[in-house]
Amino acid sequence: MIIDLRSDTVTIPTAEMKEAMFNAKVGDDVFEDDETVNNLEALGASLFGKEAAIYCPSGTMTNQIAIKLNTNAPGEIICDELSHVYKYEGGGIGFNSGLASKLLKGDNGRLTAAQIETAINPDDVHFPETQLVSLENTCNKGGGTIYELEEIKKINNLCSTKNLKLHLDGARIFNAIVEANYSTQDIGAQFNTISVCLSKGLGAPIGSLLLGTKTDIKKARRIRKLFGGGMRQAGYIAAAGIYALENNIERLKEDHNKAKQLGNALGGLSYVKKVLPVYTNIVVFEVVDEIDYSGIISKLEEKGLRSVAFGPQQIRLVTHLDFTDDMLTEAINILKSLA
Repeated sequence: MIIDLRSDTVTIPTAEMKEAMFNAKVGDDVFEDDETVNNLEALGASLFGKEAAIYCPSGTMTNQIAIKLNTNAPGEIICDELSHVYKYEGGGIGFNSGLASKLLKGDNGRLTAAQIETAINPDDVHFPETQLVSLENTCNKGGGTIYELEEIKKINNLCSTKNLKLHLDGARIFNAIVEANYSTQDIGAQFNTISVCLSKGLGAPIGSLLLGTKTDIKKARRIRKLFGGGMRQAGYIAAAGIYALENNIERLKEDHNKAKQLGNALGGLSYVKKVLPVYTNIVVFEVVDEIDYSGIISKLEEKGLRSVAFGPQQIRLVTHLDFTDDMLTEAINILKSLA
């Protein structure tokens, strides 16, 4: 038995999800006449109280489209130094949108309004014009950290006052929502644009939604075409996204519970120096200095547990809907067997 905890992107569609996919009514999405894609976009937009949405192959694409439609080069984006849009999207901010990036050091990926305010450039020809703020909730590189709604509101108020756009990389926004005391509507009210990934904890095989105003999404369609993201009979995969949104949100709590159990099991093991706080479905631990962490990854793989490197001496495990109770028991046994 292979237990794959490298990411929550490794899930396989369930029989019920496959049935929904096989029965999808499709058309040509570039002509906007794929009924299932249209239904998915309407569902995603309504969940967050937005006017419209566009379905794209990946969260990287939805983020990059959002950055481009919210800005006008030359300019600058403010984000945390751990942000996915900066660290893991291939330099797209500069290449696609011609922007400079101002990186702030937040609390495990979380910024405050006060930090952002001090980072906004003055009206001076020597500096790029600050145009956009991007937040990530939960923050992957921060270990699945969750923003407090009150801080998001402060950031939104600041951006409104300073005439800045505010984007949310919500790749794992539903993980945040099931743990926090706010709703999709609360989140939707705070951001100009929101990227929502369907292929992580929600378990769809592919796809992300970008949410915004009708004007923004009309522009997003043009940018998606430019990026090569126009799809034809995409309803077959969009149907999986609908199923995910209708059935797989509340169950994310199960992933979080399993992650906490993994975190507890790692504490005190001889090769573990530190376990970072477990906020959602991401478990990050540091290996003691005298042991090569890549060797730990290899030994875990040999025993049937897949993980990934996450930084100097750091290893990441991510729980998901294909990670069963029996797998949890076996994973804990494997982790303990190396001690």
